[in-house]
Amino acid sequence: MSIEKFIQDGVTGWMSAHGEHSDIVMSTRIRLARNLTGYRFPIAFTEDDAMAVDRAASGVLLDTNQPNYSYMKMSEIPSLERLVLIEKHLISPHLANPERHGAVLLSEDETVSVMVNEEDHIRIQCIYPGLQLEDAYKKADEVDNLLESELPYAFDESFGYMTSCPSNTGTGMRASVMMHLPALTITKQIERIIPAISRLGIVVRGSYGEGSDAPGNVYQVSNQTTLGKTEQEILVDLGNITSRLIAHERQSRELLIAKSRLALENRLFRSLGTIAYARLLPNGEAARCLSDVRLGIDLGIIQDVDMSILNELMIFMQPGFLQQYAGTELSQEERDVFRAKLFRERLNIANAPASLEEDREE
Repeated sequence: MSIEKFIQDGVTGWMSAHGEHSDIVMSTRIRLARNLTGYRFPIAFTEDDAMAVDRAASGVLLDTNQPNYSYMKMSEIPSLERLVLIEKHLISPHLANPERHGAVLLSEDETVSVMVNEEDHIRIQCIYPGLQLEDAYKKADEVDNLLESELPYAFDESFGYMTSCPSNTGTGMRASVMMHLPALTITKQIERIIPAISRLGIVVRGSYGEGSDAPGNVYQVSNQTTLGKTEQEILVDLGNITSRLIAHERQSRELLIAKSRLALENRLFRSLGTIAYARLLPNGEAARCLSDVRLGIDLGIIQDVDMSILNELMIFMQPGFLQQYAGTELSQEERDVFRAKLFRERLNIANAPASLEEDREE
């Protein structure tokens, strides 16, 4: 399977809007960090080390007896296509650097991503829609066991799996949920909740991880440390925090309806009008409006809009995907114009004046 399939098909499994509590929890992700004995860690390895690790890891998953995986070497993929893979959460920004000799193996349904020569020799990622911590971990563990049966993992009886970053030593597992928390953000409760959560060993970041912001009120909630706890303990702790956040978000939504329904409805329908009819749509405004419309659908205020379309548009609106879809590099203003046209067409607005196919030919 070629890179074009993963680039051109904007829809990926976690966007399906299915799974438990999918109105708040957009996706669940499990990442496992692993290194191999006999090779320097990526922070200090040589090109020969990198190539040997690549051959070893990819050789296991590309075996004909295994499910279909597609192999992609970062140095052979144009920068724009690497950006699209990042926007779809299929690879990390760290892996996208072509000078690091990185590669990725992607399962056909895009639920499993095995990154080679990222921060560690191997990063196994499994991402599912909604809240599915146990199922996502089970799948990641299955891939991990397969690799470990063929490869010599760096493991210490006292410290667990050895990793490039000390904070990952132990289980090497990062479990995270991507959550849409508009009511907590609107009421500013999120500002006091985040510090409180961090004291419990859970970190809250933007949707693209460390150093990213939270456009569209989408947050990534994950475990902070992996040493001293088992995988199941980490899953239970994150599950408990996630359940509490879900409860707080639902209470905040009810409070907004009870105390400010008219103002809330006005905000939500204004946002729907913006993404339905705007001719210029900056990325930040698009994210805010999508968040509002998503909230309106969850509350039953806005109807006849498919939630999975909104999940798709979260990816479609990103700079890399827009330019890939347009077939050319776009300035910021051109992206804002193209983004608005894309939203109108995807939302099936009958009086949109021009199709995207016509725009691409201009």
